[in-house]
Amino acid sequence: MTRIISANLNGIRSASNKGFFEWLSNQQADFVCLQELKAQATDMKTTMLQPDGLFGYFHYAEKKGYSGVGIYSKQAADKVIVGLGHDDIDSEGRYLEIQIGNLSVISLYLPSGSSSEQRQTIKYSVMERFYPHLADLMASGREIVICGDWNIAHQNIDLKNWRGNQKNSGFLPEERAWLSKILQDLGWVDVYRRLHPDTSDESYTWWSNRGQAWANNVGWRIDYQIATPGIASTAISSEIYKAQRFSDHAPLIIDYQH
Repeated sequence: MTRIISANLNGIRSASNKGFFEWLSNQQADFVCLQELKAQATDMKTTMLQPDGLFGYFHYAEKKGYSGVGIYSKQAADKVIVGLGHDDIDSEGRYLEIQIGNLSVISLYLPSGSSSEQRQTIKYSVMERFYPHLADLMASGREIVICGDWNIAHQNIDLKNWRGNQKNSGFLPEERAWLSKILQDLGWVDVYRRLHPDTSDESYTWWSNRGQAWANNVGWRIDYQIATPGIASTAISSEIYKAQRFSDHAPLIIDYQH
């Protein structure tokens, strides 16, 4: 069995102070994909770099206290790919891939466009350039799991207030159509939704810090494990872990018989 966890930490130091690494030590994860490290290499303690003897790989943003992704792995990677090869994207620390045998695990943090029209334009630019990379990955013949915060809720069932958010970043028609193309045209699989086709479970992974969003479960499902069909078909169980809060996101845990 292979256990893969995706977790947007909204700051690795903050999450550490909230007990993330104590929790992680009991998870027996094979891979842990992190987003929003909000740290530089000099900020990282040994417990963050190699928790419980896991191998740690990181892609830090150039801007301090911003973005950044990482992957922990039980096995050392055969190959590590840092960034997508686009300077403006890579300076923000948004893509990290490790390869072990025929398996690739990727930690992805797509931009949010909610802060300004300029950031939404940047988000669209990243999406446009990431799409052919997703096509190339699918054509590679490798088994691949892309974990991360995609900053898009795909369908109405993926956020509580879908009616009121149709003109807001993260649920715009263009964003949702792009994600549909990835799943339908390229053949990627939304693993959690494959395991949970039931639309009534209100399964969300992020809650705004405004108002009583967490208390009332007014959330969005924007954290995914998107996989190639082969490994996706081996997924047997999943959990959005909400018993403890390490950030404004909840970890997504999926077990594969791989």
